[in-house]
Amino acid sequence: MKLNGAEIVIECLKKEGVEIIFGYPGGTIMPVYDVLYNEPSIKHILTRHEQGAVHAADGYARATGKVGVCVATSGPGATNLVTGLANAHLDSIPLVAFTGQVSTNLIGTDAFQEVDISGITLPITKNNYVVRDVKDTASIIQEAFYIARTGRPGPVLVDLPKDIQLTQTEFKYSESVSLNGYKPTFNGHIQQIKAAVQEINKAKRPIIYAGGGVISSNASSELSDLALKTNIPVTTTLMGLGSFPETHPLSLGMLGMHGTPCANYAISDTDLIIALGVRFDDRITGKLDEFGLKAKVIHIDIDPAEVGKNVLVDVPIIGDIKNILKKLNEYILEKKETEWLEKIKDWKGRYPLKYRRNNGELKPQYIMEAICKIARDNTIIVTDVGQHQMWAAQYYQYSEPRTFISSGGLGTMGYGFPAAIGAKLGRPEKTVICISGDGSFQMNQQEIATAVNNNLAITVIIMNNGYLGMVRQWQELFFDKRYAETTLNGNPDFVKLVEAYGGTGIRVNKKQELYPALEKALSLNKFVLIDCIIPKEENVFPMVAPGSPISKMIGVE
Repeated sequence: MKLNGAEIVIECLKKEGVEIIFGYPGGTIMPVYDVLYNEPSIKHILTRHEQGAVHAADGYARATGKVGVCVATSGPGATNLVTGLANAHLDSIPLVAFTGQVSTNLIGTDAFQEVDISGITLPITKNNYVVRDVKDTASIIQEAFYIARTGRPGPVLVDLPKDIQLTQTEFKYSESVSLNGYKPTFNGHIQQIKAAVQEINKAKRPIIYAGGGVISSNASSELSDLALKTNIPVTTTLMGLGSFPETHPLSLGMLGMHGTPCANYAISDTDLIIALGVRFDDRITGKLDEFGLKAKVIHIDIDPAEVGKNVLVDVPIIGDIKNILKKLNEYILEKKETEWLEKIKDWKGRYPLKYRRNNGELKPQYIMEAICKIARDNTIIVTDVGQHQMWAAQYYQYSEPRTFISSGGLGTMGYGFPAAIGAKLGRPEKTVICISGDGSFQMNQQEIATAVNNNLAITVIIMNNGYLGMVRQWQELFFDKRYAETTLNGNPDFVKLVEAYGGTGIRVNKKQELYPALEKALSLNKFVLIDCIIPKEENVFPMVAPGSPISKMIGVE
């Protein structure tokens, strides 16, 4: 059958099983929106900014494991997606972004709202396309989804000139995709797996270091099988939170710059690091040449470019983590290093996460402890970026994958709230709580309209200290308290702001007001914002100073 390019786009989305897309219309993408107008099987969520759309698609993808989809027009619409594409790229999140483009005869003429979005996003997408011939539209979109979700996931951009959207051609959709030069490795080399087994069997102080790749691979069950069979303790990255239940005695919590003392001491003393889907980035390793000096390293990752990039690896295994762990668990022997586990138990007892509890004062750590008590089951925690992000990582115990959603590699302020919208739309049966700061929230606060208009029962907790908190903390510790442009004078009244949009706002000033406010918010089944007034100069500890070894932490006595 003959369809125009815009109709082909929608048919392709249906073939790929897409049910929800996020976007903002404009001149060059109007043909696609015109087809959407009469398409009941795809729900379009109108965000109030294109950055809100791409972050919502990202949150949807993280919460569901599906490919997120967003749509924008050309020029400023397309460039407003850039931060979100970079965010998804660094955290390996499967997205397909569609952008309108000026007609092919106008490309390169500096036409109204023309930008080379393909060139702009080349370094921050897994792949991108400009559709030059309507006959290629279907195959390009099919490739885009295949590339986004296979191998190491990532964002793909498809740029659609307006005349391509209006031109007709015969619609064909292939049953499968095969791309020359793109053949991800899914099964690890059996000799490498056996070499890993040998190292694990003889190690006396092993540790599993799990990252976001475990969650992308849906390998949490296999990770638990490995840990329980071998009694090897597990520490996770920020992106790996939820891959192993933090309520389990083998869990060390998060490691790194703001990780638990136990995790940081353990990885500094281990004789074997079993790294699963991680990047060994600077926030984890601290001073790189002093990281894991006593340890051999097994690194399992689907992306060969990551293996050996920052840390020398003794046993590299390339492939899908789920497949490799299944095979590893077949060969591995049961073991129990009681001396090592006793040492870890001692570290946990001597160096727990702690903070000063002042009577009646509303501490951010207490807020997270309260949320954990009230809303641990069936809950997704989504965060923005800053101090509140680290408190959410430290003081809430995650027990399932895809229940912690946050910007890791890029550290994008303004990410959390729209990502929570995407998470709620993707997993409506879940309680979704967004933890934000007064700085981060204002970067995409216009999405209150999106949440309210779509009747989304999301609870936003603003940890309001009147500062850009994490930057202020660094200024306090390393710049002699010179708080240059980190004081947020002129913050709005967040309660009145959310009420102006038709939502419900609650302010909490004291510790004793918190539980009633949380219980009310979660019972209303609608959008609620709780403005929590926290101490202005509360800091996130422990903390590893830049350039310091991971074992030397500020705030650990």
